[in-house]
Amino acid sequence: MGVAPLNLDSLPLFPLQTVLFPEGRLKLRVFEARYLDLATLCLRTGAPFGVVCILDGSEVRQPGARPVRFETIGVLAHVRELDAEQAGILSLLCQGSQRFSLAAPVQRGDGLWLAQAQLHAADEPVAVPAEHQSCARALAHAIEALIAQGHGQFAPPHRLDDAGWVANRWCELLPIAMAAKQRLMALQEPLLRLKLVDEYLRGQGVV
Repeated sequence: MGVAPLNLDSLPLFPLQTVLFPEGRLKLRVFEARYLDLATLCLRTGAPFGVVCILDGSEVRQPGARPVRFETIGVLAHVRELDAEQAGILSLLCQGSQRFSLAAPVQRGDGLWLAQAQLHAADEPVAVPAEHQSCARALAHAIEALIAQGHGQFAPPHRLDDAGWVANRWCELLPIAMAAKQRLMALQEPLLRLKLVDEYLRGQGVV
């Protein structure tokens, strides 16, 4: 069975036990037929799929398992790199773009989820306020440390002067519950997102 047309009326979903943020990088290792077909088509056409955080259930389809439940707000993911590391297994490097809300999810016979999706407006570029500059500086140091360790975790350009970008990258790094990451990702106001991140960092003595 072929993959359904990739559009917002029938957006393919990849439920995962993670939260993808706009402009965030996501590495995936796929082996199920539904996702192998989806990944190769997305790479060929440039069309995205939707990443949604799992609330209950497993990423891998298992006979007799209860249906997976997932969040209703996710982020579009674009396949940037694909490598066939061995027969039947693909390694993907994806990058997040826009947030979306989903409705009317349905699961095909092969297990692939599809849903209607409505895009959210992207964060408007907003300068990091003076009271949160220490948050941006701490992120710059964290990025330098990661690069020194050989981890190119964040896709350039590193927009350390943009409140939404700084907040999103901290959200990816912080050791907080998945539900908290989901709530932060779903926030429409980048300055509020950064304020909450800054409060957490100060509470932990990071800034």
